[in-house]
Amino acid sequence: MESRITRENFHKIWEQILIHVGDQFATPPVVIKINGSVISTLGNFSASTGKGKSKKTFNVCAIVAAALSNRRILNYEPTFPEGKRRVLYFDTEQSAYHCHKVLKRINELAGLPSDQENERLEFVMLREYSPLDRRQIIELALSERPDVGLVIIDGLRDLLFDINSSTESAEVIGLLMKWTSQYNLHIHTVLHLNKGDDNVRGHIGTELNHKAETILQICRNEKDDRISEVHAALIRDKEFAPFAFMINKKGLPERVEGLDLRHRPKREFNYRTMPEEMHRKALDIVFGITAENKTPVPVASATKLIDLLMEAYKKVGYDRKKNCHYNLRQFLLDRDIIQQTHQGFVYNRDFHLDDSDEK
Repeated sequence: MESRITRENFHKIWEQILIHVGDQFATPPVVIKINGSVISTLGNFSASTGKGKSKKTFNVCAIVAAALSNRRILNYEPTFPEGKRRVLYFDTEQSAYHCHKVLKRINELAGLPSDQENERLEFVMLREYSPLDRRQIIELALSERPDVGLVIIDGLRDLLFDINSSTESAEVIGLLMKWTSQYNLHIHTVLHLNKGDDNVRGHIGTELNHKAETILQICRNEKDDRISEVHAALIRDKEFAPFAFMINKKGLPERVEGLDLRHRPKREFNYRTMPEEMHRKALDIVFGITAENKTPVPVASATKLIDLLMEAYKKVGYDRKKNCHYNLRQFLLDRDIIQQTHQGFVYNRDFHLDDSDEK
C-alpha cells in the first residue's frame, strides 16, 4: 500500500503526532468488564478465538446484547458512555439467512423485540465482497457514524487475501489501530485457532497477539461438549476467573455454574512466536554447532533437513507432525536463516528476527 505522506503534508502530520510533556490525555473509557476485570476500552480492540464449533459467535452475541441492553449478560458488564451506544456488526462468512438468525438471537438476548429494527444495531453481511472492498465498507461506515462505540468483525481473516502474509497482516492490524483511535470506539473481532494447537491462525494471529487489548479463548468443556468455556488467553488487566455457558432450549447462551474451570486451555507456542534464541538453539543442533565446533555443517538434502528439524525442534518444545515442519523450513528459508546452495542447506547463525517475526 502506497504511503499518503508527502513533503507537502508532512509538517501538518508531524504536529498531530508529536507528544508534548504538557499534554493531558483522559484515561480511555472502560466499556466492557468481566467480574471487574477490564477487557475492552474505547480506542482499543480485542478478539474472541476458538476452534470450530466452540460457540465463538454465541459468545460475541452475548457481548453485543450486553452493550445494547446496558445490563450484564453472561459475565459481560457494559459501561458504554452516552453518545457511544451504537453497535456495528460485520459478518464476513455467513449467508444472509444465518446472519439474520444471529441478529434475532442478539435481540432476544438483549430483551428486545425480535421482529423490530433496533436503531442502535446495524448488522452487515460482507460475504460477497473482496477483502479490499470489505475494508473500505467498514472504513466508510465508521466515518459516517460518530455514535458507534462497539464494532464487531466476525471473521478478521476475511479482511486479508493471504492469512500468512506479514505485509497484509500488518496492514489490517494497522487499520484496527487506526479505526479504534480515529473514531474513538472498540473493535471486537473473531479469529479461528489452529486445529492442531491453541494458536491463532496465520501471521494475522501473531500480529493480533501483539496488539490486542484482550484475547478471549472459547473452548469446549472436556467432559461435556455441550458446554463452552471462556478464558483470558491474553489480557492487559488482571485476569478474570473463567466462566462457562451452554445453549438453552431457546437457542440462547446461558451461564453454567458449579464447574471447576481452573484448568486453562493450553496455548502451545509455534515457530512464528518463538524467541530468536529458541530458534538458534534448535538450529545449532540441526547444523552440528557445539562448544567445540562453531562452523555449521551443511545438510545435503531437503528430506534430511526436515528430519533434523523435527528432532531438534522437538527438543526445544515444538513437537509437531512432519507437515508442520515443511512450513517451518519455508519460514527459515524466506528469512535467509537457512539457504539452499550447491553444498546443500547452509545455516546463517548471525540471523536476526525483526519484531514482526519474533514474537
